Amino acid sequence: MARTRAKDYDDKRRALLHQAALTFARDGYDRASMASLAADCGVSKALLYHYYASKEALLFDIINTHLEALVDAVEAADEPEAQPRARLESLVAALLEAYRDADAEHKVQLGALQLLPEDDQAQLKALERQLVERFADAIRAVRPELFDGSRLLKPVTMSLFGMLNWFYMWFREGGAVSRRAYAGIATAILVGGVAGLDEEGRSSDR
Repeated sequence: MARTRAKDYDDKRRALLHQAALTFARDGYDRASMASLAADCGVSKALLYHYYASKEALLFDIINTHLEALVDAVEAADEPEAQPRARLESLVAALLEAYRDADAEHKVQLGALQLLPEDDQAQLKALERQLVERFADAIRAVRPELFDGSRLLKPVTMSLFGMLNWFYMWFREGGAVSRRAYAGIATAILVGGVAGLDEEGRSSDR
């Protein structure tokens, strides 16, 4: 007879994922063991193995769950018919809000995804591409006459992610700017910079 799941199985799994992400972010994936992860999570090693057969499986689920949450948040916030700048700012704001309380998960994604097997990496990178493609579509709409005839869309899009990916390193709640305010700043920097580019990526003011 198959063993049934406890009603709070998913809640416990999410709690384990978050605590394990904190451990991986603090100690590094290579130095963390299932024993240390179980201790940090406040559970027995046997219970941790009940949820995850290996440290590798745990790492994959941390990153996969995190990326799925980011994709869901950005897709829910997207309004393709909105004014291009407003649409882009909404996407940036949604992503930064989705990062709330997920600094450890984000750090693990950036630093440990490449340690997983290639098949697992491919699945996670597909989620990353979903994010990038949605932002690229919004950026293209800011200056379609520029991006449709050049190879600038990818470097400009990745430049925006360069600002957003490292946001967690310096941002502090209650600091100089809020998440929403920084969404406006990052969008203004991107839109203002794009306005001054020619088809070769050079400043049109020169």
